[in-house]
Amino acid sequence: MIRAELVENLRVALDTLRARKVRSGLTVLGIVIGVTSVISIASIITGLNGYIKTRVESMGSRTFFVSRIPFGLGGRMPEKIRIRKYLTDADGPFLRESCPSIAFATTFASRIDFTQMTDNVRYGNEHVEKLILRGVEPDYSRAIPLFSVEYGRFVSPDDLDHSRSVAVIGAAISEALFPHTDPLGKTMRLNGRPYEVIGVFDHDPGMFGGFGVDQFVVIPLTNFRKNYPAIRERFIAVSVREDADMNVGRNEVVEAMRRKRRVSHHGDNDFEIADPDFLSNLWDQLTGAMVLLTGIISSIGLLVGGIGVMNIMLISVTERTQEIGIRKAIGARKSDIRVQFLLEAVTLSGLGGVIGILFGAVIAFAVRTLIPSIPAALSVLWVALGVGISVSVGLFFGYYPADRAANLDPIVCLRYE
Repeated sequence: MIRAELVENLRVALDTLRARKVRSGLTVLGIVIGVTSVISIASIITGLNGYIKTRVESMGSRTFFVSRIPFGLGGRMPEKIRIRKYLTDADGPFLRESCPSIAFATTFASRIDFTQMTDNVRYGNEHVEKLILRGVEPDYSRAIPLFSVEYGRFVSPDDLDHSRSVAVIGAAISEALFPHTDPLGKTMRLNGRPYEVIGVFDHDPGMFGGFGVDQFVVIPLTNFRKNYPAIRERFIAVSVREDADMNVGRNEVVEAMRRKRRVSHHGDNDFEIADPDFLSNLWDQLTGAMVLLTGIISSIGLLVGGIGVMNIMLISVTERTQEIGIRKAIGARKSDIRVQFLLEAVTLSGLGGVIGILFGAVIAFAVRTLIPSIPAALSVLWVALGVGISVSVGLFFGYYPADRAANLDPIVCLRYE
């Protein structure tokens, strides 16, 4: 078929759709719903994937964590985990000495209890509750770059050696306690005890508006141990040297911890190792479920839309039987009739795809604007896929009516009333 014939068939197809606006609009509704759901969900997932990747990198791309219990384990723990020995403050130095591939290993501890709201900081008439108190060593900010100091300084070896009452606070806590003054050098009261503010972290609201560095108060680990001796849970952040292999470093840590904790040769580890990408793995599981649900919803919409396209094309074939007979009588070939009706079906479904893409883009923009913690981003790949899906629906469901029209007997068509 030459270009002029293709353009003419496309013009006829558009004229036919314009002549039946309401029917055509209702027909493409299913395709619009299907493509809109695909584009909007894909945009949200694409934006969040980039956000999660950046978040993981900010936690230290060459850092992994050693703990007594699995990260993210909630509820009542199994007995075999509850009876595990606690990690100790000495485990960090032991790993530094025992593992050649390790750049440093730093121990930290946390106190967080939002049910009783026992932790609070005060300065003058201002106070903040529901914070996360953490005892750390000087290498902690190197292990987890997310805890970078905007101004002031971090906990120093001298602070650790002398168990000084100094604190680095999150940006949100700083703004709440010291709205009109420089916090550095000021003495606040942390759970009733005086602490000098030596630094303020970079602003970090947390993932999806949850708790982030903004809600942290960090003090020397030795001071934490002195004031909160009942908290025995310890965690170790281990950073692998740049010139060393991550797997080698991880295996060295596992062997060293098993040796120190006297785990039998055939026994299971009585500690946990968590890579920084455990967030990515968890996110992949969540997005996998979202993609599956989106696929089901969009498939139903596309199926309904495709059946609608087939239905309207079959009606169109019936209504235009005499037109088909006249075209065949003056020399139109089967392929010409087939292409004409296929073009109408593809135009109809393609129009639904374009509308669906526009709606999906609007939804993505609205989500990004109204909920900044969900950075939805429209992907060119998914836009192209949306167009491809809608066109494919038109071809698949439009072929049968088009083929039926092409095979009509011209004599029978001319007699049809």
